[in-house]
Amino acid sequence: MSIIKTINLNKIYNETVVPVHAVKDVNLEFEQGEFTAIIGPSGCGKTTLLNLIGGLDSPTSGEVIIDGTNISNLKPKEVIDFRLRNIGFVFQSYNLVPVLTAKENVEFIMQLQGSDKSKRDERVKILFEQIGLIDRMNDRPSKMSGGQQQRVAVARALASKPKFILADEPTANLDSAATSNLLDIMLKLNETENTTFIFSTHDSRVIERARRLITLKDGQVEKVE
Repeated sequence: MSIIKTINLNKIYNETVVPVHAVKDVNLEFEQGEFTAIIGPSGCGKTTLLNLIGGLDSPTSGEVIIDGTNISNLKPKEVIDFRLRNIGFVFQSYNLVPVLTAKENVEFIMQLQGSDKSKRDERVKILFEQIGLIDRMNDRPSKMSGGQQQRVAVARALASKPKFILADEPTANLDSAATSNLLDIMLKLNETENTTFIFSTHDSRVIERARRLITLKDGQVEKVE
């Protein structure tokens, strides 16, 4: 059974000036436990599609259905609440809060959800053990390497136990060793906890490890393999 379904999904920018059809008639389904990469050249619509699936952007037409909920029909505040409780995000630029420690960055989502301190502490400890940074929990991002910051970003994405993780070019700023380490962690989480990962990427190292590839061209699905 699919946890994500897109139906005739379209996103057009600058409709009244020079229309840009960033995503065009995309029909896709994703099942629990996938480790999937959305690939294609720059400007093909990868990030736009991820943003539509994650509710960070609204479609011009079409639907995004997540675990039975049509998020395209939700009000803006409802979308924010839905994202908070159902979707984890990992971005190219890490997006950690610099004034917070690694631990505080990870538990922030749980605070927004209203989790009590004991549950937050237990969950954070488990996550930092999984990403191999239990001894760096109290460090601020500026004291950590790019690879370590991205691992913290993965822990943050997992903190709320989301239905799936959307990762937008997560390895773009990492060297080979850090990329390999990050992907090892993600694959282990995928295999041991059945965590669903959907990437947008042009990184061959991610593509090689993905179990399913969705190729976009000019905003359309060119092939699925």
